[in-house]
Amino acid sequence: MKKTAIFASMAAALFFTACTDSNTATENTTAVATEAPVAAEGEAYAVDPSASQLTWNGKKVGGEHSGNISLQGGELVVAEGQLVGGEFTIDMASITNTDLTDAKYNADLVGHLKSDDFFGVEQHPTANFKINSISPIADAAAGQPNYNVEGDLTIKGKTNPVSFPATVNVENGNATAKADVIVDRAKYDVRYGSKSFFDDLGDKVIDDNFTVSLDITAKK
Repeated sequence: MKKTAIFASMAAALFFTACTDSNTATENTTAVATEAPVAAEGEAYAVDPSASQLTWNGKKVGGEHSGNISLQGGELVVAEGQLVGGEFTIDMASITNTDLTDAKYNADLVGHLKSDDFFGVEQHPTANFKINSISPIADAAAGQPNYNVEGDLTIKGKTNPVSFPATVNVENGNATAKADVIVDRAKYDVRYGSKSFFDDLGDKVIDDNFTVSLDITAKK
């Protein structure tokens, strides 16, 4: 599958947020109880993890980090040639760093991101995103975002709404989507180095917002 942009201070901030596990949904104290969205009707295109890419970028005082993370699986729902819904799961244990060339520093950072200071991967091995609504952007230029996407992102057992523009294409039995999603880790109780929780961090502050860039491909 290709990559659909529906989807980083993730290493230092991207994952300066944490993952989610479907088994910990009952721990979610952030999500407000509302009427469940109606599932989109259409044909399911299976997400191809090997043809998709998910990257993260996180910033901190004096620097930034970036890396990759893998999709575990999911689907995009297509009706009459248009993307109408979908859901996918992220494998939090697959987090890597791509900017540190020193093997020890790289391993230390990845290990820290997987720890309870950030994503708590042992207890929350996956994160999840579910599309609740998607609407075309009128007169979108070729190659530019042509849909607005709204959905629920679950990380570290907490669910919050996110919205973002995405570039979507459906043709020849493939559905692709690309997007940059800004995530506020403070909403997922990822506190390490966050000024939202601590006042005296000095030059150790890590930005609460990190960017996740999605390039997803799903096949009929």
